[in-house]
Amino acid sequence: MRVLRIDLDYDGTDFRGFAPQPGARTVGGELETALSRVLGEEVRITSGARTDSGVHAVGQVVSFRTESGAETSELKRAVNALTGDDVWVREMAEAPADFDARRSARSRRYRYRIWNAPDLSIWNRRWSMHVEAKLDVEAMDQTCRALIGRHDFAAFRTHRSQDEPERGTVRRVISTSWQRDPSEPAEVTFDVEADAFLRHMVRTIVGSSILVGQGKLPPTALADMLTAEERAAAGPTAPAHGLTLMGIEY
Repeated sequence: MRVLRIDLDYDGTDFRGFAPQPGARTVGGELETALSRVLGEEVRITSGARTDSGVHAVGQVVSFRTESGAETSELKRAVNALTGDDVWVREMAEAPADFDARRSARSRRYRYRIWNAPDLSIWNRRWSMHVEAKLDVEAMDQTCRALIGRHDFAAFRTHRSQDEPERGTVRRVISTSWQRDPSEPAEVTFDVEADAFLRHMVRTIVGSSILVGQGKLPPTALADMLTAEERAAAGPTAPAHGLTLMGIEY
């Protein structure tokens, strides 16, 4: 039995998330269907990070087991021929027998994009949230520094039932950064890395940060939300289409 690793990119716009679901087009469902067809056996994949409907990836990692001895280069070519134009296997390679895309991961990195200008950008509408009024990016960056470290992020989850009760709500955030692109001032990005994330955690952090950037909350706001440990204390959940999984560290 071999373990193979896939490095995967996708545009999440037209998917109902990653996890396979009967009757719904999902990234994982497309991939499992293509792999099963190419290998002639039922394939079940494990993803390194979960992405919801509309969320993109340029660094998703997937692992699966197979009895097949086919060359990985041939498998990659065959799978890419079967998946749609919005899914792309960037790399497929042998992995150690104990490799599991989810359990072996040490951290995940996400980026959220905002198009911060009065007019909508037709070219960026699928990949970024549009915010018309100019944001105070320095204040947004300052407020998110309070998130770095090991904390209870209960205030930044969407629904209790959608997380794994046995894991609790404590996570370790490694880094955060809000930046405005000097070459294109309308492009504002938020980068965050953590050992793991609660569902909608990044999007809720973004929605809360925007309130700080608009001057509606002080720079201490996210620290106060952490202390409150209640979802009602945090801001709105930002739209899914601005979020991209950038990579997973092993």
